[in-house]
Amino acid sequence: MSGHKYLQTVLFAASVIAIQLATFFTGTGHYLTQLTMSGYYSLVIIGLCLLIGYAGQISIGHAGFFAIGGYTTAFLTTYDLSSVKAGAVAGLLSKTGMLVTREDLYGGQALSLHPWAACLFAIAITVVIAYLIGGPVLKLKGHYLAMATLGFGTIVYKIVLGSEKFGAADGISDVPGFLLLPGLEVSGKPSMRVMNYYISWGLVIAGVMLLLNLVHSRVGRALRAIHGAEDAAGAMGIDTAKFKLKASIIKSVRYVAIVAIGGMANLWGSLIMGFILNFLSLRGYFGTYDDAVFGAILIAIMLFAPEGLLRRELFKDVRAFFSGKKPREGRQ
Repeated sequence: MSGHKYLQTVLFAASVIAIQLATFFTGTGHYLTQLTMSGYYSLVIIGLCLLIGYAGQISIGHAGFFAIGGYTTAFLTTYDLSSVKAGAVAGLLSKTGMLVTREDLYGGQALSLHPWAACLFAIAITVVIAYLIGGPVLKLKGHYLAMATLGFGTIVYKIVLGSEKFGAADGISDVPGFLLLPGLEVSGKPSMRVMNYYISWGLVIAGVMLLLNLVHSRVGRALRAIHGAEDAAGAMGIDTAKFKLKASIIKSVRYVAIVAIGGMANLWGSLIMGFILNFLSLRGYFGTYDDAVFGAILIAIMLFAPEGLLRRELFKDVRAFFSGKKPREGRQ
């Protein structure tokens, strides 16, 4: 990775620190809750930037995988296994340190899966489902692929919303903190807002560096080849199905809208717009029109700036659209 890209990453990290310091000096530390959530959503956007921008595959179901991982972890760390603690499976989990005793909402003792064990299991089940779904679905192209992934996302949404074990519309409460290292914990406690903020954006920075290295590697070149000409890439010996499926593992219309407005293959543009739009959404600035706003953004970008808003000559293209001229094609 070139020094220029390292410099961009350093500047981005500096801006993350500057934002936290700004909330401290202005007494707006409560914003860190939404800023932290924006960080985790940005991880999804990074993956979607790889999928759409570099691999050229339209997915509207990635939020389903996001939900599977999150809800599986939350469920396993809050479900009380006390009634089966005498069983063989529970005994094995207890011997390996995967079960922990915690205090429930009513002050009693509950036996649940350790957060690390739950997280690893959630990752495993998400990967398995991604491969089972991705195999047949990624044989489709264009709007057929988009509709198939949308159907998957809708199924996951309906299952979560209609299940009492997943908290239905209220979600899962009393989720324990996730201890990363001694003194370093992911938690919803107000006293840990600053720590959680840096954890979330630290993960984003790590993800950015991994993606920047990936897109300049042999795999990245293969993904760009698939985007530019899938049939030609296949003729050159690239296993297009394998690469598309690997990219697919990595709230659906809004994520597509964010990647579109930032630029399909513009990592920094997608990240910046994801930060801004997710924060505004989480703060409730769009009110009840939240979904409509993201839908309108997606339509507007597809009409006026298909290469993304953060690029040059946007206004020339807008004028050309209204004058009936074809907007000038950008560089690949």
